[in-house]
Amino acid sequence: MSATLESSVKTETQSAVCSYNEWDTLEEVIVGVVEGSRIPEYDHSVKASAPTHQAQFFQTQAGQSFPEEIIEKASEELNAFVKILEQSGVKVSRPDSIDHSKSYSTPHWNCKNGMYQAMPRDLLLVIGNEIIESPLAWRSRHYEINAYRSILKDLFNRGGRWESAPRPELPDGFYENGYTETNFGVEPEFAINEYEPTFDAADFIRCGRDIFAQQSNVTNEAGIRWLERHIGPKFRIHRLKFEDTHPMHIDASLMPLAPGQLLVNPLRVKEIPEMFKNWNIMYAPPSTLPESHPLYMTSSWISMNVFMMDQKHVVVEKHEIPTIQLLERNGFEVIACEFRNFYSFGGGFHCATCDVRRNGSLQSYFPG
Repeated sequence: MSATLESSVKTETQSAVCSYNEWDTLEEVIVGVVEGSRIPEYDHSVKASAPTHQAQFFQTQAGQSFPEEIIEKASEELNAFVKILEQSGVKVSRPDSIDHSKSYSTPHWNCKNGMYQAMPRDLLLVIGNEIIESPLAWRSRHYEINAYRSILKDLFNRGGRWESAPRPELPDGFYENGYTETNFGVEPEFAINEYEPTFDAADFIRCGRDIFAQQSNVTNEAGIRWLERHIGPKFRIHRLKFEDTHPMHIDASLMPLAPGQLLVNPLRVKEIPEMFKNWNIMYAPPSTLPESHPLYMTSSWISMNVFMMDQKHVVVEKHEIPTIQLLERNGFEVIACEFRNFYSFGGGFHCATCDVRRNGSLQSYFPG
């Protein structure tokens, strides 16, 4: 082993932060919390991303708490998920509580309240031994990272590299007010423009040296380019586009589960990306979620938002029997956990987590 490679391996072994993909054996993870969650203002960015039928909910309830019954049930589900992780020997951290009822402002705008700290996948991106804070496009999430400060400082003190993308200004001119779901595919194609880099970490999915990204209503091309330059030539970012009229986050459209195993949304992924042509393609079945179940910030395809413990063991919502059966037919061992009430907040198991450390090394899973 060369001195340079030996030094690199030693550094990653010593660091609390080290994760290159979605499937190496999990050792440490951040899991969100829902207590104190508040309904954001129905501004342009929320309107572009949330389901259209929930418009009245946001317009009339903005600033108030999400329904307490759902918060309570979702919290119980998260705690059960954490228990599964800890019983498997995984170290789990949870964000601090912050008061989302407070208003705040910048020189450019005022915001009535914050939202939550339920989805660490949106805020934090781990690539190797580096954890990166995302420059979020939603004003209601501008200070959400504060809930993770104690975790980030701890990871830094344990050898992790802690970086932050430039904090965005988010002026009114950043938002494309002509955007609607009915003109998706026609200019303006997205709800945000290229004024400054923004991205949610959940618009990136990691496969070793290759990282797949989608431009969306929260992630612009400038944000993708910023990350591309930041991580350097050791990694390759591939831009993908899906047939999604509310584009926001890649992990309910395309989910690599293990080397050679890809789960895709059959309505959004009409053509398999060339790099995955030799992989086993699994088409996610529709969710079994009742139509009456409230989904304030996502579609029912959140059912495919599963979480890998390692290359064989996958956590799946316990009621999603068709998804469970599909994964079992393809050689996976399913760990079932109730999570439907957490769905209401806009995420699944992958959204609710940020895998800080997995026991693996940087590899290439694609030729070239």
